[in-house]
Amino acid sequence: MSDVTRILEQVHDGDSSAAPELFSLIYDELRKLAAHKMACEAPGQTLQPTALVHEAWLKLAGAERQQWRGRAHFFGAAAEAMRRILIDRSRRKAALKRGEGIPLEELRESQIELQAPDDEVLAVHEAIDLLEREEPMAAQVVKLRYFVGMTIPEIADAIEISPRMVDRHWAFARAWLKSAIGGEAGGPSS
Repeated sequence: MSDVTRILEQVHDGDSSAAPELFSLIYDELRKLAAHKMACEAPGQTLQPTALVHEAWLKLAGAERQQWRGRAHFFGAAAEAMRRILIDRSRRKAALKRGEGIPLEELRESQIELQAPDDEVLAVHEAIDLLEREEPMAAQVVKLRYFVGMTIPEIADAIEISPRMVDRHWAFARAWLKSAIGGEAGGPSS
């Protein structure tokens, strides 16, 4: 049993000291994943990996008595939380372009720029929801690859399947998404 799995069980059992221990154990890995994803996004936008990790942690830690089935389940949930944060951010920016709302000021940790346009991120998000109904594992792979920036081996380790199976799901999902989006989104490279 990994340290992460052991600590997740302690969190579920109500050990108040386990959550900070879990955060310190996984922080560097989540930060690295967030930084990798952020470096591959569209120019002209800024969001700091640290802010993304902290927002995702708040969502995960705020889940009421969530039972994590292990490391893979937890990192899948972390990927989903990061995805939702990026989607919400893209929606806010799209609303601002239409003149809605008040511009939000972000704390600047660095000048990391995003490369995926907001409308592409939203189109991929909507298509992933459809894909998830048909092929949940392929959708999971897309979330970890596109929104978190994990490599094929990292995904295989996180969801505990072979890299070859991850590669198959990734190839299927890319073709499916291209068809669903109408070939508009270039998506991440393999």
